[in-house]
Amino acid sequence: MAVSLSGRVAAVTGAASGIGLACAQTLSAAGVRVALVDRDGAALEAACAALGGACFPVVVDLLDPASVDTMLPSILARTGQLDIFHANAGSYVGGVVADGDPDHWDRVLNLNVNATFRSIRAVLPHMIERKTGDIILTSSIAGLVPVVWEPIYTASKHAIQAFTHTLRRQVAPDGIRVGAVAPGPARTTLISDWPQQKLDDALASGDLMEAEEIAEAVLFMLTRPRNVTIRDLVILPQRNDL
Repeated sequence: MAVSLSGRVAAVTGAASGIGLACAQTLSAAGVRVALVDRDGAALEAACAALGGACFPVVVDLLDPASVDTMLPSILARTGQLDIFHANAGSYVGGVVADGDPDHWDRVLNLNVNATFRSIRAVLPHMIERKTGDIILTSSIAGLVPVVWEPIYTASKHAIQAFTHTLRRQVAPDGIRVGAVAPGPARTTLISDWPQQKLDDALASGDLMEAEEIAEAVLFMLTRPRNVTIRDLVILPQRNDL
């Protein structure tokens, strides 16, 4: 039985586009007041204008610790509470290790791993004090099944899986649920460099999902009764062979 989320407050990182924007839209439609968190202020303003008054922008650079420290105070100044935190922001790198750029790897790992950990740490004391809350992390099927052509990205998502499982057990006594959504290939900004024909063919053949389909999976996780935790939710295109 689904539980209503009406009246709750959520924050979604990486919310200016892709999965984050789709999740913000889905949560808003479910009656949630949503803080869209991203470093792209102009994109946030446009997104919030499109989504309506229940959504508001919070400009944060997740790679800047001082900026992350402003995130929760900015949200609480508008809402007084935070019930749901979706740590969604991330980046992608694939390719052969021997040909890779370690500086690029550092940027991806800092965003996918360190910034995720830091942003969750920023909201935990508030949730622990209130003895309730939900934390959702955007992982990937690569966090469960190693993908040979994307070793750095796969390593970052394995780290997310390990963090999800250990954090969940730490904060369960405080009434906080922690879970990861692990999507397969989806149409997001991570594949924005694909030719349009390749994109259209992949969608038509069932090799890609839409971001909105992942958002519906996140909504399912959040609307379970409080005595139920969806620890990992894998969502794949029908033809995916992972």
